[in-house]
Amino acid sequence: MEPCHLPLPASMIVRLFGVFVALLLPEFVFCMTRNYTFNIVQHNVTRLCHTKSIVSINGRFPGPRIVAREGDQLLVKVVNHVSNNMTIHWHGIRQIRSGWADGPAYVTQCPIQTGQAYTYNFTITGQRGTLFWHAHISWMRATLYGPIIILPKRNESYPFKKPYKEVPIIFGEWWNADPEAVINQALQTGGGPNVSDAYTINGFPGPLYNCSSKDTFRLKVKPGKTYMLRLINAAMNDELFFSIANHTVIIVEADAVYIKPFQTDVVMITPGQTTNVLLKTKPYYPNATFLMAARPYFTGQGTFDNSTVAGILEYEHPLNHTFNMKKMVFKPTLPPLNATTLVANFTRKFRSLNNPNFTASVPQTVDKQFYFTLGLGSSPCPKNTTCQGPNGTKFAASVNNVSFALPTTALLQAYITKKSNGVYTTDFPTNPPSTFNYTGTPPNNTLVSNATRLVALPFNTSVELVLQDTSILGAENHPLHLHGFNFFVVGQGFGNYNPTQDPANFNLVDPVERNTFGVPAGGWVAIRFLADNPGVWFMHCHFDVHTSWGLRMAWIVMDGPLPSQKLPPPPSDLPEC
Repeated sequence: MEPCHLPLPASMIVRLFGVFVALLLPEFVFCMTRNYTFNIVQHNVTRLCHTKSIVSINGRFPGPRIVAREGDQLLVKVVNHVSNNMTIHWHGIRQIRSGWADGPAYVTQCPIQTGQAYTYNFTITGQRGTLFWHAHISWMRATLYGPIIILPKRNESYPFKKPYKEVPIIFGEWWNADPEAVINQALQTGGGPNVSDAYTINGFPGPLYNCSSKDTFRLKVKPGKTYMLRLINAAMNDELFFSIANHTVIIVEADAVYIKPFQTDVVMITPGQTTNVLLKTKPYYPNATFLMAARPYFTGQGTFDNSTVAGILEYEHPLNHTFNMKKMVFKPTLPPLNATTLVANFTRKFRSLNNPNFTASVPQTVDKQFYFTLGLGSSPCPKNTTCQGPNGTKFAASVNNVSFALPTTALLQAYITKKSNGVYTTDFPTNPPSTFNYTGTPPNNTLVSNATRLVALPFNTSVELVLQDTSILGAENHPLHLHGFNFFVVGQGFGNYNPTQDPANFNLVDPVERNTFGVPAGGWVAIRFLADNPGVWFMHCHFDVHTSWGLRMAWIVMDGPLPSQKLPPPPSDLPEC
């Protein structure tokens, strides 16, 4: 990757060739350094006839979009003006040799405390498309999120015809209460958290909720044009079905990686996923409006927000005439809430483009294999208290029966300074500690262990990881997100993974490459990735309630032998705990 530079110092070029060349300077730039300032503040927002103070970036909800090109360097100065501790995660950015900028609290950094600032410094390497940023501490991301739009390098184009316009569509989740109070109460009582009051599109719940018709996102389009919708699921705890009435879309990208295009009338998108779709509008003015709606895909056993968010797709009349006649309003038909077979068929349609310009570098051989069970569980109720979890216990969640405890210092700092003693161990189990019929009748003992255990990988290790859902306290689709890497989804299925039979069906040619993927309810998924990025990398369920309960772990990737394979020392303004 070329560093950001000009072929000659700008002052020299101007002196040599005058103003004419100065005007041409943008054409000489390989990439840019882009500076952003994120002031974390509180401001009042009204939704559903309910006004409350929320934490936001620069007083905007959703937060500001970041726009860059592949190869650009980003410097984002985050200044904390509120009482909450804060970190920001740049979700899906590879962060190659910039792990200090990844953002998960107590993993790569201590939080930015009140009155403090920290500059996230990273370069976008080999990525183009849609990602997003969000807070990565407790449940602060409920209101702290925004799009990251990565354009192709200058003079490079999309592998499809350039759309007429591009529009971010970011799904969120709204609580009338303070989300921090919601999760804190749940962790104290051991029960499930109160569900949200609405879903949102670009911050607006839309007309299907009470007292909300004025808070509706409207997308105005022209007939006969192609629009690229940059879909982002920033909801806290819910996978969503999305559809536009009487329209289909063509999916062209997932998690900032181009895919083989395919057409669909329904998109399923998990929290943490991004999907670019092409919407071809009708060739004529239809004299109708069309709802764009989203509602949950839900496979668990608990309570959830069973509501529908809608925006409005409006066609501009070619003559700008205003008709008094009432337009018809069409609503999309969304799948049943628990349409697991439909979701499995949908996710299998995603394939890497894998052409000479955009190859799929799938590890063909594997150095290390891991088998991780995911699911819910319980932890004992403290003495002399009453708990509202299963059978009087507290809800927990785990990977290989380890409910991951976040330390009080940052794992990456402890690793780099070789002060891991008392902070973490590197004995995370490679396989489930006890075998049982993972998707059958669950065991009676649902208690989990609680520890800070990591996996250490030598640089350039090729990894195969099978993620297995369990039926403990209910089988459920778990959107797993890996920081610092993309991974290839080489296989998936229902039931228990069979290590002797299932690998024969792995796709090692053009599997989809993602950073977040739903482990099927009552099933498994196999992923492969190359551990070529030194640092400490979080992996967790992107349902925040499950992350809070402990469905999370971390990988240490050691330095390689070359200078270009080592993590640089921490920046001078890295926050302290």
